[in-house]
Amino acid sequence: MNTFRVLVADDSAHAREAVTDILSADPAFEVIGMAHSGEEAVSMTELLMPDLILMDIQMQGIGGLEATRQIKLQYPYVKIVMITVSDDVTHLFEALKQGAQGYLLKNLSPSTWLEYLRGIMSDEAPLSRELATQILREFPLAPKSPEHHETLTAREREILNWVASGLTNKEIAAELKISDQTVKNHLKNILQKLHLENRVQLTRYALEKGLVSRRQGLFQKLKKE
Repeated sequence: MNTFRVLVADDSAHAREAVTDILSADPAFEVIGMAHSGEEAVSMTELLMPDLILMDIQMQGIGGLEATRQIKLQYPYVKIVMITVSDDVTHLFEALKQGAQGYLLKNLSPSTWLEYLRGIMSDEAPLSRELATQILREFPLAPKSPEHHETLTAREREILNWVASGLTNKEIAAELKISDQTVKNHLKNILQKLHLENRVQLTRYALEKGLVSRRQGLFQKLKKE
């Protein structure tokens, strides 16, 4: 089993301890450092080179948003998940624009945290209802000039459509009557062809380029959640 090295960035000692306790329950995660501010998160990333950073948005100094921007510019491979007590997605969406992979509310159950983080590290975590809605509001419906997506096969376009509609790998596999692993392999090809890193970027790209035909399907999915 792969072990993911985690940096926890939060200016609350209680919060850092709570996050560490959650992660200690899963051998897939190893906390290798704790940062007390945005500046410290940046410097410790350079020092420790973590696989994953759990970044509080409201911190002393430059804060989580600016720290995320600086880290992703220098170390784009690092996955960053924002942690917050608020479900207001305004700042969270800004963090996604800077390259963060997602977010977690601090009041969610430990099992939800671990399931979500495992999904993030395997690029399988779907967008939340709030973030999907925000993305739909941010990007226009009109198609833009075609680019790399012209190289996608018909099947890859179909899977891209479902991903951008908020479905998980398992749900896509059920819809298309193929295996989860086949979906994963298609996703790897799609991300490589489009020069993207994760599902969030893939969804943004699909919406920007007008490639999603199931927008109403997404709204129906969101209403059920």
